[in-house]
Amino acid sequence: MTLDLSSLKQAVISLETALSVVSSSESNEVFSTEAIETMKAGVIQNFEFTYELCWKFIQRWIRENKTPEDAEPRTRKDLFRHAARYGLINDPLKWFEYSEARNITAHTYNRAKADIVYEAAIRFRDDARYLLTQLEELND
Repeated sequence: MTLDLSSLKQAVISLETALSVVSSSESNEVFSTEAIETMKAGVIQNFEFTYELCWKFIQRWIRENKTPEDAEPRTRKDLFRHAARYGLINDPLKWFEYSEARNITAHTYNRAKADIVYEAAIRFRDDARYLLTQLEELND
């Protein structure tokens, strides 16, 4: 079964664009600290929905191409271990960290925690892109 990856592709592009905007804005003295913080909040939001789509597409791909049992693991960590075993991601430990960062955004908001999640989003960009590339290559 071919997966429609268009929503994941758009989410990855949106995250990459948001990160690019913040990066170029930080080197431009025209923007205030408040404006840059608002842009970073947009990156965090992009990270949240891109991460959610990533793990859901991992689950769908495994369900359709491997075993339904592997697609319904006891924990998300187990799902990421399966994804690494099947070559969808490189390092499940990094995905454990992204999951923790996503959980931070779901429970509370403060500047220090936002900075942690923003840094995770920067690291996540390449791993999300890798997952998308793998899914595209493995898609029927």
